[in-house]
Amino acid sequence: MRILLSTYGSRGDVEPMASLAVALQAAGVEAIVSAPADPEFLALLDRAGVPLAPAFMPVRSFVELSKRSGWKLPQAAAAVMTGQYEAIAAAADGCDAIVATGVFPSTAAAQAVAEMRGIPYVLAAYCPVVLPSPHHPPLQYPGHPHPPGVSDNAALWAFNDQAMDALFGEAVNSHRAAIGLPALDHVRDYVFTRRPLLAADPLLGPWPPTDAMDPVQTGAWILPDDRPLPSGLEAFLEAGEPPVYVGFGSMALAGSTDAAAVAIEAVRVHGRRVVLAQGWAGLAPVDDAADCFAVADVNQQALFPRVAAVIHHGGAGTTTTAARAGAPQVVVPQLADQPWWASRVAELGIGAAHDGPVPTVGSLSVALATALHPQTRERAAAVARTIRDDGARVAANLLLDTLGGRSTGPG
Repeated sequence: MRILLSTYGSRGDVEPMASLAVALQAAGVEAIVSAPADPEFLALLDRAGVPLAPAFMPVRSFVELSKRSGWKLPQAAAAVMTGQYEAIAAAADGCDAIVATGVFPSTAAAQAVAEMRGIPYVLAAYCPVVLPSPHHPPLQYPGHPHPPGVSDNAALWAFNDQAMDALFGEAVNSHRAAIGLPALDHVRDYVFTRRPLLAADPLLGPWPPTDAMDPVQTGAWILPDDRPLPSGLEAFLEAGEPPVYVGFGSMALAGSTDAAAVAIEAVRVHGRRVVLAQGWAGLAPVDDAADCFAVADVNQQALFPRVAAVIHHGGAGTTTTAARAGAPQVVVPQLADQPWWASRVAELGIGAAHDGPVPTVGSLSVALATALHPQTRERAAAVARTIRDDGARVAANLLLDTLGGRSTGPG
């Protein structure tokens, strides 16, 4: 059996797919990941031993192209839909199914490939809030804020359906017409399907039952990382009390011109040292003081159990890794599902949610005080013992059962 795992987005989109690929390989399935060929993703997939079928363009190159071209979201969606359809179609030769995640036009392209080839298509989501449910409101898209005064979740999801048709409908249906597929009346529900996979931990990201859809919650897809920490980082960790990790992953932090300086100063207010992850924002120390150590890509699974707290952007992967390590968190959410993850961290008592995407020294220091409180660490340690690590294996077994006709599964 051969399964294509398709994604287009940031590391948070790619790494879980690598984890699922490893689990499928362990079950005797040939798994291929179609993902952007950005250098860090190439290194990640190579380390996992997973073959890559490159997406139509590295994601950072596409972001720059979109900026130069002055594209709005519908124009960018059309470019992704067309480019990804060709890339996924080439990668899907000989495949028995496609599992897709990432930005919406890419998942729509993956579904179109599966439809043309007559093979199963499965959507994967990493956060409950992206899926329709009366228990939470939908995310807001640029140019389509929620209607003023409307708070009913069902009404907001109806508005979201219209917004997604307005933003993505033309790109999806124009391409479907070009390849001989019928137009869709509502692109969201068709691409999401009734029964997607929800790759989120049941405690961190619970899914209350609803008639809106029936996802299969597998637990988060965690890629094991056995890389040693760099020797310089090891020496820094051993030289003093546990530091505070600061990193914002693939977030550019466009709203803050001095994020590194703000974070370092906020940590210093508490007399703590800093491990500063450079990330896509290119964060760097503000001085040569010995209390700050900068790192590039690092094994968070090895590092987070050894820090006093984790300040981050609230991506699903980082939130789960920190929770699994028992590290208290401060989430500074930037966009998409990140405010929801921030709220979950606060609700669970395992850290603090910063109010808004642009921190000041004062606001971040206050949030960090909550994370550094002994009760927060005790609660984080208790939650850590409940976080599942078998989500990818559960999903792999489910896919095998489904495709083998042994159960009713996603689709």
